[in-house]
Amino acid sequence: MQADYENVEVEGKAYLLRPDIPKEGKIRRLKPGETEGGELSDPLKSYADEAGLIMRRSTLTPYTTYALAATEFAKEQGAFDPFHRAMYKAYWEDLKNIGDFEVIRSITEECGLDWHLLEDRLKSSYYEQEIMNQFQEGVGIGVRGIPGFVIGNVMFTGARPYGIFKAVMDKVISGEDLSNIAQ
Repeated sequence: MQADYENVEVEGKAYLLRPDIPKEGKIRRLKPGETEGGELSDPLKSYADEAGLIMRRSTLTPYTTYALAATEFAKEQGAFDPFHRAMYKAYWEDLKNIGDFEVIRSITEECGLDWHLLEDRLKSSYYEQEIMNQFQEGVGIGVRGIPGFVIGNVMFTGARPYGIFKAVMDKVISGEDLSNIAQ
C-alpha cells in the first residue's frame, strides 16, 4: 500500500488471535488440502499469490505474545517495518517458532536492535499492558481475526485481495462516501 500511495501511514497494532495458546505453542491440525510446510488452502493461497507473498503452513501455532512485545520494542526503535518483515519471513517462509526466544533474538540482531534490552523487557512483561490495550482496541472496533485493517472508516478482518484495499483507498483519497462499501 505504501508503495502505491506516497502519503499513506501504516500503523501496526498487536492482536492476540489465539490468547489461549501456551508458551510452548500448540500443534495445529492441517486443513484439507494443506501439507506441512506446503501451501495454504484457498482463499488464503490465492490472496498470497496475488500479493506476491510466500506463505507456507506450519503445524505449530506459536505463542505470539513475545513476538508482539518484540514488535512493540522495534516500533519504539523506529524499526517496525524491517522487524515486521523479518518476523513475517521467519513464520510464513521459514516456518520458525516466533514464540521462541532464540528466533526472536536472531531477528532482533538481524535488524540491528539491542537483544539484551529486549530480552529483559520480555522477561519482565514490559509490553504486556500495551499489547492488551491494543488487543482490546481491536476487539472494540470489531476486529475478530488477522490481519485487520482500517482504511478511512472501513474495517476489514482477514486476508483480502489487494484490489479491494486499493479501491477503498482510492475512494478515501477522492473523498467519496464509504458508507455503502461491503466489508
